[in-house]
Amino acid sequence: MTIRLDMSRAVTRAIDALGDSVDVVRDFFRQQLSDDGGFKGRDGRSDLYYTLFGLEASLVLNAKIPCEQVAGYLAGFETGQSLDLVHVACLIRCRTNLAERTGDPIDQATRDALTARLMQFRAADGGFSTSPGAERGHVYGSFLALGACQDLQVDGLEPDSLVDSVESLRMGDGGYANEPTMNVSATPATAAALTIFHYLQRPIPESATEWLLARATALGGFTAIPFEPDVAIPDLLSTATALHALSLTGTAPDKIRDKNLDYLDDLWSARGGFHGHPADDVLDCEYTYYGLLALGHLAGS
Repeated sequence: MTIRLDMSRAVTRAIDALGDSVDVVRDFFRQQLSDDGGFKGRDGRSDLYYTLFGLEASLVLNAKIPCEQVAGYLAGFETGQSLDLVHVACLIRCRTNLAERTGDPIDQATRDALTARLMQFRAADGGFSTSPGAERGHVYGSFLALGACQDLQVDGLEPDSLVDSVESLRMGDGGYANEPTMNVSATPATAAALTIFHYLQRPIPESATEWLLARATALGGFTAIPFEPDVAIPDLLSTATALHALSLTGTAPDKIRDKNLDYLDDLWSARGGFHGHPADDVLDCEYTYYGLLALGHLAGS
């Protein structure tokens, strides 16, 4: 199994939990599709990053979208020569999703060119950074590179060096900072680190799972960084990534399932999407995808 397929499988489990609302969610994603084949970002314009979430969710939910139109939008990015790591990874994942749906595989020359561009973001320590030529990698960059290599079916990661790079970002409290300039553990970074260890078949640090579990608030949801209990503010990105990583490591917090379902319910909109946090008044493809990811894990627990 791969990062992409495991996430898609979790989103699939959300379908039954949505019940009759699944059609509203399908409509929401269809409404986010622009005439040029890209999915809209928060500014209403087509955006490759948001296209990843919109396309993948639409395919998982069996929403009827014009795949040829989306493929045309992706073709405009060629093999990612002008893109940063985040968007190269998005391009690879989008093309892999479409290839599986249409049965038209990515040709070898394109795979090679995408791989070459991806490898330009390898840092000197063996991890991956969001910009070329870095001395040290980022957890998020290494997570993206691992998923992209899985999708391209290439083996160029040098797993031991990658793991060492990620391990160098472990903080004294057991969590992981995303990059060397940060000295605070973060939930998305810690979840990404655990995900990397899972797929590379490395031992999962117990201190890291304990750190993630401690980010769960009494009223549901997970916070991005440590907070005092009375000022803890959870968000959907942290909640979804924490639940996904904990599920992969077999430590999903069943005892707080109902509280997390209540939290998701508070973020749900009758328009068919999820807000990123209670004060967020915009619905987008990314947070709606994360809402489905979290719901899939909670519904399957």
